[in-house]
Amino acid sequence: MLDFNNLEIAFSSKTQSELKNAYLLFTAIKYPALVKIAKVATSVALKIHFPLAWAVKPTLYKQFVGGETLQDCEPTIDHLKQYHVLSTLDFSAEGERSEEGIRATFEETLRSVDYAAKNPHIAYAVFKPSTLTYDDLFSKVSEKREKLTIEEVKKYCEFTERFMALCQRAYENNVRILVDAEDYCFQDAIDELTDEAMRKYNKERAIVFATLQMYRHDRMSYLRRILDDAVEKEYYPGIKFVRGAYMEEERARAAEFGYPDPICKDKKATDANFDEGVRFVIEHLDRMELFMGTHNEESNYKLARLMLDKNYSPDDKRVFFAQLLGMSDNISFNLANAGYNVTKYVPYARVNDVLPYLIRRAEENTSVAGQTGRELRMLQSEMSRRKSNKKRIPIS
Repeated sequence: MLDFNNLEIAFSSKTQSELKNAYLLFTAIKYPALVKIAKVATSVALKIHFPLAWAVKPTLYKQFVGGETLQDCEPTIDHLKQYHVLSTLDFSAEGERSEEGIRATFEETLRSVDYAAKNPHIAYAVFKPSTLTYDDLFSKVSEKREKLTIEEVKKYCEFTERFMALCQRAYENNVRILVDAEDYCFQDAIDELTDEAMRKYNKERAIVFATLQMYRHDRMSYLRRILDDAVEKEYYPGIKFVRGAYMEEERARAAEFGYPDPICKDKKATDANFDEGVRFVIEHLDRMELFMGTHNEESNYKLARLMLDKNYSPDDKRVFFAQLLGMSDNISFNLANAGYNVTKYVPYARVNDVLPYLIRRAEENTSVAGQTGRELRMLQSEMSRRKSNKKRIPIS
């Protein structure tokens, strides 16, 4: 029986030393004020090129990142696979946006797709569209605020070529690729390109996956439009669900620019929206594939029950559960132990380039209700359990 409270399975991949290190880290990041100070200090350090690896690598980086390169991630990939958990490699560099940086990100993401094609322990490739262009241009196109200049049209065409080239490479390698969702001001453009890519590359199976942030109240109508379009044009959509993590920022921007608030009224409405989306895809699994990314225990239980109710095998390749590396191991490892398809997002990049990602992880752990407290309770319980068992071992 599926039980996310089975800590022996949850932490079977961790040594006692690793448990202690994780406990110390989550103890630190449970304090919002401390995380805010770290965010400011990190920003200053990056601007003056102060070396941070000595402080970050043994702490946040070790917990949440697979390594600096694809090759560095191999031990993590192999280790997870021992427990029937696959990996989704995510190049998470978010440094300064420049032509050189954009090109480097694009080429590294192509390499990650090629790498995934050669490694059966990697479930998906992934990319963040905004890292392939400039934020001002991206939001200008998505929001259709004003006419683009000739130079902006040229730059946006280069972005769309990169976007489609990644999907093309995934198709050629038979690798499923996740198109990350982003801020509301970017999302219309992302949706349009993702829809186009799904129509082109998902003719026989889902290769390109759209990501729906279900704290947006319009996502169910968008999901229904995707299915109608897929039936009409004969393709198989891939759908990734997340709740979303920037409610306050989205509401503030909506108020600033005078457009309707795109976010559900509260967490209860978001949860209901999320569950409805997942149920919709399961009910149309003959036409769609599902990737559910959440650390919410109840949502994971619900999907597992839905699959059983519909008589789908736990290892049906059209359905994957997903969590981030370093978080919610009680969900990931217990699901995998019960035979479900599970993948961990494994970010990789150089320390300085991945710092914005790491700070977001720390911020999310202070803002998600109960997340850090739950991690701490489970870590403490497992350390105590191991200590107690060790005392019971008879001396021969």
